[in-house]
Amino acid sequence: MSQRIGVCSWSLRPGSVEELVRNLKTVGVSAVQLALDPLRTGEWQTDQTIGSLRDAGIEIRSGMIGMAGEDYSTLASIRRTGGVRVDEHWEANLSAASESAAIAGRNAIDLVTLHAGFLPHERGDASRSVMIERLRAIVDRFAAHGVNVGFETGQETADTLLDVLDELGRPSVGVNFDPANMILYAMGDPVAALEKLAPRVVQIHIKDAIGTDTPGTWGKEVPAGSGEVDWPAFFNVVRAHRLECDLMIERETPGDRVVEIRQARDLVQRLLLQEGSARP
Repeated sequence: MSQRIGVCSWSLRPGSVEELVRNLKTVGVSAVQLALDPLRTGEWQTDQTIGSLRDAGIEIRSGMIGMAGEDYSTLASIRRTGGVRVDEHWEANLSAASESAAIAGRNAIDLVTLHAGFLPHERGDASRSVMIERLRAIVDRFAAHGVNVGFETGQETADTLLDVLDELGRPSVGVNFDPANMILYAMGDPVAALEKLAPRVVQIHIKDAIGTDTPGTWGKEVPAGSGEVDWPAFFNVVRAHRLECDLMIERETPGDRVVEIRQARDLVQRLLLQEGSARP
């Protein structure tokens, strides 16, 4: 699989697949990470969505799923409600993941990413054991359809995530590395984290942020290149480890997202220019 620069579909806030296609073309990319929940719920018709993207020359490089009941209003609320942690939503989340796995498998989408939730650091922690069993169940549902899974970084340190992946014991799961999340959640330096996680990275989100001065509160997401991610150092790690994974631009806060995503695309292309390793 050749490396591609693309955009996360939800970052463009499309009201329809036609609008998504227009915005992707305006941004100047022909690859997308596609949110699968609108397809699963019927908000978007699966065959029409997949067909329209492919007819437009847009390659679906991966999918994304969310979890029921997630509350991102504060760090404390997402710590309680994120990923597979909440008992009351577990059966619904497993059912939704199974449906999304079938959609991905039928449509040759071979990677789907998600937030696992805040993973406890210590082996033997009762809540960690429950979460790992739930994550195994989700990963196995996707693997049955030939689909790999990527856990998104940020809600735990790189060391904790590596240890969880080892304990999980599933070859079809890796890391969707989001450098901004490391800053937003105050979970470590993104360059150092990428160095540790590189052998398990299956996709990278291009997103930037500024850390908070008040512990326990959110940092601030900012346009790529204007935050605290050291992008030249970050891409030095990408090159050193010969990471051929896709680079998906994500933007989730107010602003002119089309303009900011184009700026992020230009930043990535400049950083990769000496390698000539990625296509828009």
